[in-house]
Amino acid sequence: MVDPDAVNRVVEAAGPHGLVLEPGGGEGVLTLALAGTCKEVITYEIDPRLAGRLASRTRGEGRITVVRGDFLGARVPREPFAVVGNVPYAITSKIVSWCLGAPSLTSATLVTQLEYARKRTGDFGRWSLLTVLTWPEYSWELLGRVGRESFRPVPAVDSAIVGIGRRPVALLAEESLADYRAFVEYGFAGLGGSLDASLRMRYPAREVGAAFEAAQVRPGTVMASVHPGQWLALFDRLHPAERPGR
Repeated sequence: MVDPDAVNRVVEAAGPHGLVLEPGGGEGVLTLALAGTCKEVITYEIDPRLAGRLASRTRGEGRITVVRGDFLGARVPREPFAVVGNVPYAITSKIVSWCLGAPSLTSATLVTQLEYARKRTGDFGRWSLLTVLTWPEYSWELLGRVGRESFRPVPAVDSAIVGIGRRPVALLAEESLADYRAFVEYGFAGLGGSLDASLRMRYPAREVGAAFEAAQVRPGTVMASVHPGQWLALFDRLHPAERPGR
């Protein structure tokens, strides 16, 4: 990423943090910008040549630590931290999985392929299985688009900024998460074609109808077109004892 405006938009979208981990420091353009708003930046660069150049470039910058290695092998910090980075398209899913598996992560602000960003944040009008599964604990937002001209070399497609934020309070109690995920995975299996048809194979038709009415989901809606909040509402009606405080 070489466009200063695009870099500034990523830093602004991420916000200030105490500790930031950056996957793929590259030439250090984003690294240096993050050091201007965050107390500590640990950047990972797997290419030894680039890592060496970045270490030389940032020598004397007390807030920046350059690690010559693969971010995916990074130790998860014990203290709260954020991940911010312009990630390689080929390993975007692996980096997102690493972030979602880090207990002390507060947020991840990632520059990804535009299609990936739109798919995960519902911008196509459809919601991915991963987004719905993680919705009780994480929010997913499309925070802006980044044109291909902002990069060198120029890629074939545009990019976007994806914000993944850990909710301060989960929307489901910890003991209910496994049941919720099983509920969502069953619904996404598409055994009945539409979501209500699938759920009627497991739950009484009358209860499914009432749940869809309460969640304001039209019968016949396919699973990917159901908003994550509506999935929670359906789960609430069909598993009422598993909501927090009950």
